[in-house]
Amino acid sequence: MLTFTTLASGSLGNAALVSCGGTHILLDAGISAKRITAGLAELGVKPHQLSAILLTHEHSDHVSGLRVLSKKAGAPIYATRPTLREWYKRNRCDEVKDLFRPQEAGTGVQIGALWAESFPTPHDAAGSVGWSIAGEGGRVVLCTDLGCATEPVRRAVAGCDLLVCESNHDVDWVKSGPYPYYLKQRILGNCGHLSNEAGAELAAFAVESGTKTVVLAHLSQTNNTPARAYDAAALRLLAMGCDLERDVSLSVAPAAGLGRTFVLGKGAVVC
Repeated sequence: MLTFTTLASGSLGNAALVSCGGTHILLDAGISAKRITAGLAELGVKPHQLSAILLTHEHSDHVSGLRVLSKKAGAPIYATRPTLREWYKRNRCDEVKDLFRPQEAGTGVQIGALWAESFPTPHDAAGSVGWSIAGEGGRVVLCTDLGCATEPVRRAVAGCDLLVCESNHDVDWVKSGPYPYYLKQRILGNCGHLSNEAGAELAAFAVESGTKTVVLAHLSQTNNTPARAYDAAALRLLAMGCDLERDVSLSVAPAAGLGRTFVLGKGAVVC
């Protein structure tokens, strides 16, 4: 069975684990190696048991623990060439560079029992991607850090069993909040982050195409709350006639610490 668990999800750091049998893939390494190791231990996985590390992009909240963790794990690191190039420019660590496995956006690779396929995302980073991970029991799509839902994004999301969907901010809170003007423009732009409402629309699209589980993720610590993100998505799903107990499971990934472990099998998600 395919399982998915977030280790952290938010503007201060991101990491998640997808497993199937003895295959374990870490999605992003944006918290300390110590915290990642502790989270993996709670899931019964040691760093050296990781089959691969997949990166979405080079921003620090997605790669801050990579250097130390990679030396422990020794697992291959898959990301686009621009992402890997930017990471190396900032870190100059040849020991980690030897683990790089450049992956062009829109292509896939078999990693043990899992098929991992990237798709381009519109974000202000070098070669930013989301990831679609398929294995026994279903398919998980990680779709965060994007300013708008492009056609490649929608194609990747369509028909997935579990969608990890960005719900980063409340638009009014960003506009009236403490951030400088340039940062507000960045967040609200087409290469920024999905608002609660935009995330809700993407979630609704996914559910219309068959998705049964939606996990809202990458919430801003300053411009959002779990309740606001959940309410926006719930309102949109209810408006299309969904029963949130029968038709779809909707939840919010915690900013720190392990989230719920989702087990995919027989076309459903059991928590």
